[in-house]
Amino acid sequence: MTSTPAQHTRPPRDGTGVVGNAGARSGTIRVVRGLALLSSGLLAGAFGYGAVNVVQAFQSVPLEVRLTFHTALMRMNGPVMQSVMGVAFLSTLVLAVLFRNTPRMLAAGASLLTLATFLVTRFGNVPINRQIREWLAGSVPADHAAILQRWELLNYLRTFTALTAFVLLLVVVDRATITAAGRHEERNERHEEREERR
Repeated sequence: MTSTPAQHTRPPRDGTGVVGNAGARSGTIRVVRGLALLSSGLLAGAFGYGAVNVVQAFQSVPLEVRLTFHTALMRMNGPVMQSVMGVAFLSTLVLAVLFRNTPRMLAAGASLLTLATFLVTRFGNVPINRQIREWLAGSVPADHAAILQRWELLNYLRTFTALTAFVLLLVVVDRATITAAGRHEERNERHEEREERR
């Protein structure tokens, strides 16, 4: 009775550079990747909408109306946006740990850009928001236009970093999809070859 030599098969990969030797690990990657896409997409979309629409609306209304609406909007946005930024940063950081090669660098870049978004918000926009809140309770300073313009520039900056982080994640997913499709086609071709040999 002859024994056939063991065939050495290459461990499957999911297109992200991660060797998929366990279904649980692959499932974890999918969950974290989905969470990263959702949170980063929400962050980029919220800042993008604000930069294109809300800031323009600010500029077209009287100063008192702008300050009142700005204060109310930032008070509502604060907890929500900080939570989304936290989830986006942590999930992209986990992806950078799980991935290898180019996907790791892309995920790490997205994580750093998300961190930059938070830092710009925390140390740039938030202090100005506090100033605007004080203006409502007192008087508006003579240089208020320059301060508001600085807030807008910082808002455009964090919008850019958030959008770029989301684009990097899209590239990771696109690479995974293309690689997975190529491997699926390769498996089908091998299956057809085996069927023909029978």
